Formats: sequence, structure tokens, C-alpha cells
Amino acid sequence: MSHNSFGHLFRVTTFGESHGVAIGCVVDGCPPRLALTAADIQRDLDRRRPGQSRFTTQRREPDEVRILSGVMMDDGSGEQVTTGSPIALMIENVDQRSKDYSEIRDLYRPGHADYTYDAKYGLRDYRGGGRASARETAARVAAGAVARKIIPGMTVRAALVQMGPHAIDRDRWDWDEVARNPFFCPDKDKAALFEDYLDGIRKKGSSIGAVIEIVADGVPAGWGAPIYGKLDADLASAMMSINAVKGVEIGAGFLAAELSGEENADEMRMGNKGVTFLSNHAGGILGGISTGQPVVARFAVKPTSSILNPRRTVDRKGKETEIVTKGRHDPCVGIRAVPVGEAMMACVLADHFLRHRGQVSG
Repeated sequence: MSHNSFGHLFRVTTFGESHGVAIGCVVDGCPPRLALTAADIQRDLDRRRPGQSRFTTQRREPDEVRILSGVMMDDGSGEQVTTGSPIALMIENVDQRSKDYSEIRDLYRPGHADYTYDAKYGLRDYRGGGRASARETAARVAAGAVARKIIPGMTVRAALVQMGPHAIDRDRWDWDEVARNPFFCPDKDKAALFEDYLDGIRKKGSSIGAVIEIVADGVPAGWGAPIYGKLDADLASAMMSINAVKGVEIGAGFLAAELSGEENADEMRMGNKGVTFLSNHAGGILGGISTGQPVVARFAVKPTSSILNPRRTVDRKGKETEIVTKGRHDPCVGIRAVPVGEAMMACVLADHFLRHRGQVSG
């Protein structure tokens, strides 16, 4: 299986399967002498970790990360720092229940990658989806924690802004509220609504989708390259690579199709610190290059395909049948996609920071 890596100068390769011994990643291209400990990475992993509320899968994984290479103690500072060599990170799987999937080992789950993996490779890992499982995203979150260390002054935050048909009230947006509810929702009132709404869906054995918004502050003007190295193109690719993501927007996104040229144009004025913009429909990127405004991306996550209600399918021999997917699954996989979106944004920006510095030496 190829294409397990992404990035150019900051490059991440992930490994492992949902029900294997461990998952992890190798981060290549991290500059030396950056303070980095397992605790720095663990903070982000704990936000993605399953089993933290009744609204996520009850698989019990501590997701404790181990740094296997790429760091050492610095005698001068007394801190553990990066050496510049590849950083290998490993997370053990401790709560696999492969027997939960034994009844469907020869059935294709609708909405999953079972059929396409089988069509391509002639086999597929029925135990939770193998590499296709959202379990793989823990490795991305670990890599994202390293990426955050590279860019001084940058902040990457994300929030769940819509669940099913229920969107937040943007006038109530409060970043502090994101950490106070199990949905990473910035609207306190909508978070309360989501509790009853998702409880009802979960009790019906069904699932629902969501929309996640990621905002990066502190990105200067000039990152990215025209044509084939566009910052927004790389962001879209990174977000689309996340499990269950079916659509990506930058800035106003699809709403831009409803705006006039006058409405969509981000007008410019001169301020005390140079050029300022009066709006940010472009999402902080013009011509593939950052403007200095917040970089804003949004992605839509489909409903979790593993549900308890019977669905029509076929087996590996082509026989038509029905399937019920038992086991432990997220009723809204979009919830735990919030820290994953942050990680992918951080990785892309770290890569573009290094690419920009290598090209213009600034």
C-alpha cells in the first residue's frame, strides 16, 4: 500500500492499523533544538481520545504516546529538544475487540471502504477497517503537536459549527466555550441542544454528520506558491484526506457563489502595521498565498457509516444480503475530527513555513 506520507519539507508518514499492535508516525524535517516532550504531544492526543463521553465511541484507548527517536537532552538548556533527525512516535492499541467484526468479515459495509479496498488489493482488514479506520488519525494529531512547535506565534484552533441541520449562531461564538462541552462547540446554547439531539440519534442506532471550522492566527503574508504549490490547495488536500470528510471550503467557500463581486471583495486600507483588510471572504489566502489574515478552512464530515440499523449490501461472493454493524462507534464522528482538523492545518502550515523560509530566506 503506497501513499502513506504527506508534506514536503515537513513530511509525515503514518503506520499501523485499528486492531494492530500499535499505530504511529515518523515526522521528517523538523528543525533541531525545539523543546519537545511526550507531554507536549499528549495534550492534543487527549482531546481526540475515544471514550471521553457518551457521545463518542466507548473504545477505551489511553493513547499514550512514546517518542522513539529524534530527541535528546540539551546540556545547555536542560530541556529535551529535537535533534533534526526523524521523530518516531508510537501509540499502542490496548482495547481491540476484533471479535465484534467476525460476523461481517465477508460482508461489505455500505459507506465504508470495504469494497474499494477489496477491489484494489484483493483483501481488506475487516477488523475495524484497518488503515481505513479513524484510529489512524491519532498519529496525525501526534504529528500536528510537533508541527505547532515549529512556527512561532501561530495559533491553530477548531470548533464544531454544525451538527446535522443545526448550525451555531456565529454571534455567540466563544472560543473559551469549546473546551467546556463534549462537542468542541463555540456556542453554549447549541452545545446544549446537541446533547438531546445526539442522544436521540444514538438511541436509534443511527448517526449524523457535522461541519468543522479551523482557524489559524499568526500566519504572515507570503506563505504558499502560485499554481501548483498553493496553500489553499494543500489545505484542501489535507482536510480531504481525513476519514469521512466529503467537502472542504476555504473562507466563504460555497457561499461565495451567492455573493456579488462587491460583497466578496476583501477591501484593503492602510493601517499602522501596513495593509489591512475589511473582511476575510478569501479565508486568508489569495492566489494560493497567505494574506496575513487568519487562515480559515471548513470541512464536512459524513455520518458514521457503522450503524445498528440494517442496510442492504452484498458479500464477497456477490450475494445480496443485509448487514448490521455491531461494536463501538461514534454516533457523530465529526466530534473527534476537531483536533484532527487542527493537526492537519498545523502540519500544512509548518510545511509551508519551511518551504517559504527555504525559498526567500525570511
